[in-house]
This record gives sequence, structure tokens and C-alpha cells, in this order.
Amino acid sequence: MKAFALSALAAALLVAAPAFAADDATVTLTFDTAAATGEIMVVLFNSEAAYGGQGAPVAQAMIDVAAGQHTATFTVPAGDYAVKSFHDVNGDGRMNTNPFGMPTEPYAFSNNARGNMGPATWEQAHFTVEGDTAQTISLR
Repeated sequence: MKAFALSALAAALLVAAPAFAADDATVTLTFDTAAATGEIMVVLFNSEAAYGGQGAPVAQAMIDVAAGQHTATFTVPAGDYAVKSFHDVNGDGRMNTNPFGMPTEPYAFSNNARGNMGPATWEQAHFTVEGDTAQTISLR
């Protein structure tokens, strides 16, 4: 699951989000998680290339689950987007994996898409924003 490695997500979280116009839409993501500890790392992409690691995300957020937060809100222009996220349950600042590179902490994609032997594809995870949009994403 190298494409979903923490280093890529951590790097994505450090990129500054661009400014948006007043007529942009709000994307509200609510995360359903079993654990009440740690933080959820969320990265929002607006292209298949960026989603696949060939560009920067348009926005990112860190949700403090330990403080009772479960929602991230982004303001974006109309277009297609996809989300990658993981729940850093133990709060060590990284996505933990087993010796084979498979995540041992919950992760999820927009549309609750599931990958096959890797992360969900852009086709599975992308959604269109034409106005205010909301999704509930289950971390597993």
C-alpha cells in the first residue's frame, strides 16, 4: 500500500491551500470512527494526477477526535474532488503499517470507496461538487 504511505500524506498536509472565490461551495466531511483517540488526517485532491501522487492536494485538515471532533469543512470551487484519510489512533503522527506495508490503523476514501490490493482509485473515490456537498466517511 505504498501509494498511501504516510510520508505522502504528511507531505500533502504541509502544502498551503490556495485562496478561493466567494461563490465557492462548502464540502463537509463527517468521519465515522470507532476509536475516540488520536487524530484523523484528511487530504482533498482536485485531479486524478494529484490523487495519484503527481501533484499537490488542494486542501488538508487534521481532526482532533480526542477532543470530540469528527468533521472537516473545505471551501472549494465547483469541480471533481477525492479524499484520502486515515485515523492516527495512537497519536504517533504517522500511519502505522504491518511488516508487509498494510495499514494497521483505520483509513478511508471519499464515497467510502475501497481499493483492491491498494488504495481506492480516482474513479472510485471522486465526487462532483456543484454546490454545498456533504459526505459521511467510515474509517475502517
